[in-house]
Amino acid sequence: MGITEHRSAERARWIALAVVCLAQLMSIVDVSIVNVALPSIQRSLHFRTSDLTWVPNGYLITFGSLLLLGGRLGDLVGRRRVFLVGVGVFTAASALCGLSDSQTLLIAARVLQGAGGAAASSAVMAIITTEFPEPRERARAMSVYMLIISAGGSVGLLAGGVITQLLNWHWIFFVNVPVGIAAFVLGRIWIVENPRLGVGRNVDIAGPLLVTAAMMSAVYAIVASATHGWGSAQTLGFGAAAVAMLAAFVAVEARHLDPIMPLRIFAIPGIAGSSVARGLLMAGMYSTFFIGVLYMQHVLHYGTLETGLAFLPQTLALAALSMGPTARIVNRFGPRPPALCGTALCGAALALMLRLGSGSSYAGDILIPLVLFGIGAGVAMMPLLTIAMANVKPADAGMASGIVNTSLQLSGAFAIAVLGTLASDRTRTLLATGATQAHALVGGYHLAFGIGTGCIAAGLLFELVWWGAPRLREVIGATGSPSERAS
Repeated sequence: MGITEHRSAERARWIALAVVCLAQLMSIVDVSIVNVALPSIQRSLHFRTSDLTWVPNGYLITFGSLLLLGGRLGDLVGRRRVFLVGVGVFTAASALCGLSDSQTLLIAARVLQGAGGAAASSAVMAIITTEFPEPRERARAMSVYMLIISAGGSVGLLAGGVITQLLNWHWIFFVNVPVGIAAFVLGRIWIVENPRLGVGRNVDIAGPLLVTAAMMSAVYAIVASATHGWGSAQTLGFGAAAVAMLAAFVAVEARHLDPIMPLRIFAIPGIAGSSVARGLLMAGMYSTFFIGVLYMQHVLHYGTLETGLAFLPQTLALAALSMGPTARIVNRFGPRPPALCGTALCGAALALMLRLGSGSSYAGDILIPLVLFGIGAGVAMMPLLTIAMANVKPADAGMASGIVNTSLQLSGAFAIAVLGTLASDRTRTLLATGATQAHALVGGYHLAFGIGTGCIAAGLLFELVWWGAPRLREVIGATGSPSERAS
């Protein structure tokens, strides 16, 4: 390959990365842009609070559950083809969301959005893995991806506040249409199709159906507990059904000739461990976004625009680190030290949010935790992704990408369901004891922040044990008896 051809190929793969990241940004922004508009949607379509959770979760559950299918289909029939179909479905569903005039239509359109977003997003990590094999370049590509993932949430809050306040909530969905059309056209031009494995007759249909139904059943059980109680037959029944369907999913994948998620993928160093660590960190991150928005609007009485602007410093901190510094840190020290330090910073930030009250000020009490969390997430997330994809073969890149993204999205869905439900329960309990509305709300949000802090602390402990276990085995082996060392 000549110098000119090499430069042209080099430019093409970075443009392709920019295109798929544009679609990823659209998908991520769509999660948080809805959060800030939820009060307006609730008033407009007369949602009950318990039913309102299906507006964000209808998207998140379908998105997270179908990422595995999207990633594997990309390996089998082509990532470019799956990406373009996903962008097309997402764009059409966004228009349908904007046109919705009923609860049922909006939730159905959000589910369809999640399906399209999953297909489009499943290509991103696969392209990074296959197109950027050299460690230094992959670190740069990962930094771009993490900027999209991490900053997209705050961008969505800001955009949602501006659009809802200046126009109405319908336009938070309509803005996806021109972006989706641009991503589709650019994707057809710049994304190069991967060598396809081909689809045999033994296509795994039961796998994605089981895992999607299991996730929906689990989240419904959590949401239903707010009305029926945690020990009710409805809550326990749907929870048991979710466990049974997950067990059936594992059994199907173990026996299927061409499974959507071959269990051997978890033997790849980094995949399973990184997914657990990132899932726990993401649960904490959603407590800042989802619960933080509710706290600012319901306790401090911020408007939608004020709420979006309040999260801007967190976005800027993430952006500053994702544009290069984190990649340089990883190249110099490896991924483990920054992952540990970043996770610890996120935990400290959430712990500080436990101090927030009805009279807290933005500059004195809220700004520092938000910026600290932005720095921690910017330092931790990219190294954890690097660890996850480091040993993945190109043929399995789509499937691994699906697992990587699934752990993020499903942990977000469960975080919203669990934290929202427990915060509401705590608030009702405090109101029943005679607490004021503001005190009861703060008490509920404190419980959610505390659980988020516990998730991140568990993630930090997991990282220490996970990375310390091989070294511990070496120490035990070196200090054991001669016969133990020989074995």
